[in-house]
Amino acid sequence: MIEVKHVVIAPVGDKPDALFVGIREFPTEKVVLLSTEKAAENAQAIKKDLERFSIPAYIKEIGKGNLWEQMFIAISEVKNIEKDKELLINVSSGDRTSQCAVTSAAYVNGIKAFSVDNGDVIMLPVLKFSYYHALTEKKRDILKFLYKQKECCSSLEELSRKTKMSLPLISYHINGTLKSDGLKTLGLVETANKKRGVSVALSIMGKLLIKGYVS
Repeated sequence: MIEVKHVVIAPVGDKPDALFVGIREFPTEKVVLLSTEKAAENAQAIKKDLERFSIPAYIKEIGKGNLWEQMFIAISEVKNIEKDKELLINVSSGDRTSQCAVTSAAYVNGIKAFSVDNGDVIMLPVLKFSYYHALTEKKRDILKFLYKQKECCSSLEELSRKTKMSLPLISYHINGTLKSDGLKTLGLVETANKKRGVSVALSIMGKLLIKGYVS
């Protein structure tokens, strides 16, 4: 039987031991360390430790800005670089915020992931979710409009007027119904009550979707 080796993706944080627990559990071809500028020194130290055990590793720098957004971008780029490889995300090696971000990224990209708890490896369910399959053409049009028109919209009425869709249709696509998820339920837009009505703006996930970092 051919042994399948994995490309393990792991954020660099306050739990580096979890990385090595995962490597002992899964045959590892390569490790990709996701590191912020702040964690760069720790990332270099971990890379050297891995190379001492003849495990190739490279550091993928997380850009500045919103950590969730940058983490999704980094994983999308690694996925493209390591095309056709068996990817595996270790969600436990980073801090709490990065753990949440990489777990979500694994979910929307359908990448296998695991956590480490008291030295035990726990596989997480693979829940490939395609936003594109859940979006109608009209919903995609609204997202694209909000991405291009960053100053819009202070109310659903304004969004209705500028997209030339009726107010009931806009409300349907934003809020959804019991039988159909709206953009708000899908986490792609955010709303807030304002004096003029309900404002609408793209969420981080919505921006990532339009930019092509979420499928």
